[in-house]
Amino acid sequence: MVKAIVFDFGGVICRFDNDIFLRNLLPYTDKGFDELKERIYGSDLPRRYETGLVSSEEFFREVVRRCGLSITREKFIEAFTGIFTPIPSTFRLIERLKGRYKIGLLSNTNAWHYEFHFKNAGVLHHFDSVTLSFEIKEMKPGEKIYRDALGKLAVKPEECVYIDDIEAYAEAAKRIGIQGIHYVSHEALVADLKSLGVRA
Repeated sequence: MVKAIVFDFGGVICRFDNDIFLRNLLPYTDKGFDELKERIYGSDLPRRYETGLVSSEEFFREVVRRCGLSITREKFIEAFTGIFTPIPSTFRLIERLKGRYKIGLLSNTNAWHYEFHFKNAGVLHHFDSVTLSFEIKEMKPGEKIYRDALGKLAVKPEECVYIDDIEAYAEAAKRIGIQGIHYVSHEALVADLKSLGVRA
């Protein structure tokens, strides 16, 4: 019997587009879009930030250095965190499920995205547990991050459903016994949940 439903954030609760961040940086550098993309996302810097191996300040300073930016910390945060668009159907789904099931969040993310967007997205108060890669020091598809969510929700793997827009991450959840769903659309998600006995 399903007791807990865990949601990914990016691509399931809110869409995101890193290209928006890059375009936001263009007024502060003489580098072009493609060069910015390579200097930031062609490196392991974003992954190290999302794994908690570098701090927000270190991430900021390193991006400024790599991209030759003349930008304030405040403008950088604004550019970096303004990449999300809500998916209203998921917000409504979470509200419907809350109370009947434990609700969890499990996300590969970084401190500034969490602090300046997740917390202000208007959905965080629905979650009974929050598991974040930068805090756990491991990213999906590593087993540790899924185990953390299970522990916080106090459920067995088979009692938990995990929803992710990246199929490999849903499959990784399945490997430890969680019922993984690959998110492709709201309609398909509701059908998948109903097939597992979830009243969605």
